[in-house]
Amino acid sequence: MNKSSRPDNQPYYVSSRMQYLRDNFIHPPFDYEHELLEAIRFGDEHRAMDMLHKINELEAAVLAAYPLRSKKNALIASCTLFTRAIIKGGVDPEIAFHLSDTMILEIEKAGDVERLIHFEYEMLVQFVAMIRSEKAELPYSHIVNLAIRYIREHIFEELTLQKIADVLQVHPSYLSDRFKRETGTPITTFINGRKIEESKHLLIHTNQSISEIAFTFKFCNQSYYTQLFKNFTGMTPRKFRISGAERA
Repeated sequence: MNKSSRPDNQPYYVSSRMQYLRDNFIHPPFDYEHELLEAIRFGDEHRAMDMLHKINELEAAVLAAYPLRSKKNALIASCTLFTRAIIKGGVDPEIAFHLSDTMILEIEKAGDVERLIHFEYEMLVQFVAMIRSEKAELPYSHIVNLAIRYIREHIFEELTLQKIADVLQVHPSYLSDRFKRETGTPITTFINGRKIEESKHLLIHTNQSISEIAFTFKFCNQSYYTQLFKNFTGMTPRKFRISGAERA
């Protein structure tokens, strides 16, 4: 046998995939996951619970050598997906990430698998409650709510008044006037504020460089991002990262 074709030289994912096939393991249908996340996004607790129950009736993937660690890893992955779902549903990213951080800390505290099984449903309820609360707190017109939702769902893209108006099929001047009149903030300022808020999470919880973060949020360069960040927060991204690390 050629050395390069030996099983112990295969990429890990290949050998892992072969083991899954031997064990007749198949991940839950993507449709199940999609429907679960859509239910969370729209605050439909009954449908979300039903889909989570269907997913949990299937055999779970092994994500670590020990069952407790494997279950924790699975719940952390679910928490990440739930967080993105409520952001898409209109929850402020900073609020969503704070809830996510809180849930992950609770997951790590759990000492047995049985507790984690119950906590998964408790976590789902928390995320649905957050999306319902956020929807109840938005007193804006339908067109402004749509604009805010679009901004949050496309926060990593280059956003302009013209682009958003085109998507919503309204005149830019109308959207600009309506948005500022209802929120008290020009739409461009709102966009920059949302980008700055979400970038805080990357500054504290990742090792991405400041220039990489600026690029992620489609700022023209690091200097512009730094200046905007200071305008909104009173400190530079670097100082914010340091202060966040010290608080942790």
